[in-house]
Amino acid sequence: MSGLASDVILERMMSLHPKVIDLTLDRVWRLLAALGHPERALAPVIHLAGTNGKGSTLAFLRAGLEAGGQRVHAYTSPHLARFHERIRLSGALISEEALTAALDECEAANGGAPITYFEITTCAALLAFARTPADWTLLETGLGGRLDATNVVDAPRLTIVTPISRDHEQFLGDTVAKIAFEKAGILKRGTPCVVGPQPEDAMEVIERQAARRGVPLLAHGQHWHAREERGRLIYQDERGLLDLPLPVLPGAHQIDNAGAALAALRHLGFGEDACEAAVTGAEWPARMQRLRRGPLAESAPGVELWLDGGHNASAGAALARHRASLPSRPTHLVCGMLNTKDVAGYLAPLAGVADSLTAVSIPGAAHTLPAEPTAAAAEAAGLPARTAERPAAALAALAAETPDARVLICGSLYLAGAILRENG
Repeated sequence: MSGLASDVILERMMSLHPKVIDLTLDRVWRLLAALGHPERALAPVIHLAGTNGKGSTLAFLRAGLEAGGQRVHAYTSPHLARFHERIRLSGALISEEALTAALDECEAANGGAPITYFEITTCAALLAFARTPADWTLLETGLGGRLDATNVVDAPRLTIVTPISRDHEQFLGDTVAKIAFEKAGILKRGTPCVVGPQPEDAMEVIERQAARRGVPLLAHGQHWHAREERGRLIYQDERGLLDLPLPVLPGAHQIDNAGAALAALRHLGFGEDACEAAVTGAEWPARMQRLRRGPLAESAPGVELWLDGGHNASAGAALARHRASLPSRPTHLVCGMLNTKDVAGYLAPLAGVADSLTAVSIPGAAHTLPAEPTAAAAEAAGLPARTAERPAAALAALAAETPDARVLICGSLYLAGAILRENG
């Protein structure tokens, strides 16, 4: 079956609601009821929320579970190149036939009623999960937690809250504490929650919500610890110490993300083999991903080309730390961002570790920030900047000027998706 079938249905679904984001669970509950409540027939659920790191943590967790012989469903967003990336059925990307069938059924059951794109496609994922045998279901929230379309499972086996920072403030609140309240909405009475490193005000909110709901916490710095020591990942909890290889996903922040996944695996009773597989076998594109092959990479053979989809201040800081850990080399950014993001906050930590920035608009993104404001924000942060029509043109110019440069394409997962499609 052609990939066009699902694309046509997804395009129709974009017009079912005037808003892209409209946080409420009413429409989701209505459609799930019409579908016979597939959310009640899922394999045991691990539900993840957070501002940064939830996708990477899910990738570590999936690798560990699958190495232990477990069949794992996984739901993530957004996708990079194809929608199918959002839904993994028992370890494999959903087929075109299965995706089209689930979307068709959801569209028919919805009957043209208002519902957002994320809501109806989440229902399609849950429907596909309910009809395919598995041992575990991993659900990543799209935005927030309390009113996120994934927050429909009454009794997950485990929840995970990764680091919280300011992002999506127009929907979640203008303080870290307000955002933490929304993220902590995935906590369920009696269900343990693994908590990654948090700002103090976020942790206070999480602890308060956990106390109200009788939620046992497994918190970083209290119940588990993860650190790098002599080129190894050292993890410790009340069960003992693990001496593991460093995470395959690069960046110091991945130590904490891997730690959260290890805490979850250990709580669920998995042993050292699964834990080692988690940190060595995870795959998660566009998170400090080195591009070595493909048309774009091969067009600048002397350039060390990297791709990252982080897009908020915390992601910028993590990216800057990783850049500072790399061998010295002229480093240039090619950056495109959405107009809903804190551009100045993202660029501020990067100004000290890069030599220049070339700003681009994100190809095909309706809410892209034009290149000129991105360049102006970089200049204001002290980073020399210019603009280019497209990422490929920016890369070509940088490669011509500095053939041995390190070029980091960054600023948005939507830009990362465009790059991965262009690079084959």
